[in-house]
Amino acid sequence: MRHDAYLRLVLAALLSSLVPAGVAQEKSSHKSQEKLKLPRPQRLDRGLEFHRDSATGELRVIRSRNEVTNPSLKGTPAAPAGPPANIRARVSLVEVSCRVLSADGTPLRGLGREDFRVFEDGIEQPIAHFDASSDPASVALVLDASPSVFRELAGMKAAARTLAKYLSPRDEIAVVTIAAQAQLVLPFTRDRALLESAMASPALAQVADSTQSNIYQAVYLTARELFQDRAGRKAIVLLTDGQDSGLGLSWDPASATLPPAGARQNSGAKADRLTFEDLARELAAAGVEVYAISTQPRPRAMTQAWLATHRDEMLVTPAARELGIPHYTLYLAELVRRAGGQIFFFREIGTLGDIYRQITETLIAQYTLGYYPAAGLAKPGWRSLRVELRGDYSAPYAASAVTGRDEPGATRDAADAPRGQSEGGVANIRIIHRIAYYVPAAP
Repeated sequence: MRHDAYLRLVLAALLSSLVPAGVAQEKSSHKSQEKLKLPRPQRLDRGLEFHRDSATGELRVIRSRNEVTNPSLKGTPAAPAGPPANIRARVSLVEVSCRVLSADGTPLRGLGREDFRVFEDGIEQPIAHFDASSDPASVALVLDASPSVFRELAGMKAAARTLAKYLSPRDEIAVVTIAAQAQLVLPFTRDRALLESAMASPALAQVADSTQSNIYQAVYLTARELFQDRAGRKAIVLLTDGQDSGLGLSWDPASATLPPAGARQNSGAKADRLTFEDLARELAAAGVEVYAISTQPRPRAMTQAWLATHRDEMLVTPAARELGIPHYTLYLAELVRRAGGQIFFFREIGTLGDIYRQITETLIAQYTLGYYPAAGLAKPGWRSLRVELRGDYSAPYAASAVTGRDEPGATRDAADAPRGQSEGGVANIRIIHRIAYYVPAAP
């Protein structure tokens, strides 16, 4: 009897220990399912204030003392609220994504670190990091859902499936919508089911009631809030008509520039506003390329050759105005020229899905080269970039970051052409990469 009683006690103890474990397992499973739910949309500008440094002319972004970083933005726990400060990681590794194409546009694969040379301000830099599209890519879909573009919403949703289809399962996708504010609909994720949910979310249609479209502020906040601390291939795919409401851009190129460093700021609100130059600096500092898709027709004068001819200069000029190119389309092309990437015109290609396929093929064919600047990061400002191939692959120039094609004005005499080129100096090998990066004055 005593032996039976002892066995009953042991059995009861075992059962009592198993029940909580089962409950805990059920709760854990429930939490796992909750992680797959689409998070609530959030404004990217919530709790942020812009302040311009009068000494350097740079824009500082300060988070309100009452706001904390939302963990869904970067996948990290929220930091405790503290004094307002512009805290940014100062990473000295500069990454340059590039594509290498043959004369017929076929990507050249199988190249290694030893095949490349990287130059900063004309000085060759030792390559410290090399990746042939094996590291995951981070792609943010930034969708203009304002009334002027809302008719394309159905196409946006369908095309997102195409983008997910061609990207690697390891690549991460985020979704941001644009209207008066930038709404983060989906933080970076590899879960394609969440992408489907995001594209079906009512949040995409709700912003269509807005009469404003702050396109460039949305791109700036996406680059700043989503891409910090991310390495490897980084891209923003921007679908818009280009008609921005917030920056006051006009035919005057000064509308895109910053107040001069050290100048007295008589109007704080005006001085502290975001500018196009701030956006270009942010993208260049973070190494984020822009693939802009305009829903407007391509202007007749904005040919591939015209873009390539002007790839080293500001596109918004009186001469461009005389050609009948809308200034808002020029600013889109200017953004791509400064950040790297490519500009597409939705109506000349066929479907948005076709464009997304081209973009994913571009990302898949990229090499990423990383180096630590010999000059360090103590001196702020713009620094030029150039990528070449060694030996028989050597090319005399980098093809336009805007068009990705050989264009007039970028050739050598046949006598000067290195091996691997055809007569007439047109390169058989073309290298496409961003033309510069930016070093902020302060982290």
